[in-house]
Amino acid sequence: MKRTIIALACMILAGPALAQSLGEKTGVNSALGVAPATADFVTQVAISDMFEIESSKLAQQKGNAEEKAFAQQMITDHTKTSNELKGLVGNGKVQAKLPTALDSSHQSKIDKLKNASGKDFSSDYNSYQVSAHEDAVSLFERYAKGGDNTQLKDWAGKTLPALKHHLEMAKNLGRAPSVGQSNK
Repeated sequence: MKRTIIALACMILAGPALAQSLGEKTGVNSALGVAPATADFVTQVAISDMFEIESSKLAQQKGNAEEKAFAQQMITDHTKTSNELKGLVGNGKVQAKLPTALDSSHQSKIDKLKNASGKDFSSDYNSYQVSAHEDAVSLFERYAKGGDNTQLKDWAGKTLPALKHHLEMAKNLGRAPSVGQSNK
């Protein structure tokens, strides 16, 4: 009986902390426009950067010319944001732990890309890039507006325009320019 009471007490006390992480993982926070907790933000950004870099390395090997150019930009930009985030966490301005590997969802996408080729690779890569950048823009917007760490909040706001640009670039992957439009 004591064990049951102790276990129940632990669950009740851990509830709010788990709810924040669960809300971020399930997309509830995003749907409600709620800013993620700092630890959740750091984790999601780090995983997103790792995914962008790894998937884009594959695109450099398997993609068409347009995807290869986009991939190089993603590797450059996401390596930069990854290093900036590591700097914020490493200097003690942000109290959070950086993940060292992809989560299972992102790893399964990488595995799918590794096994794809040609049009299947392009379709998957392009789709993943759009959804990853939509998620990143939402994450950064919410943290920039309501995050609880000033330095990280400022960084999120400063990084947001580049992510929005990436999203627009991703949406244009594989689209042939319309008649009368120049290719930028």
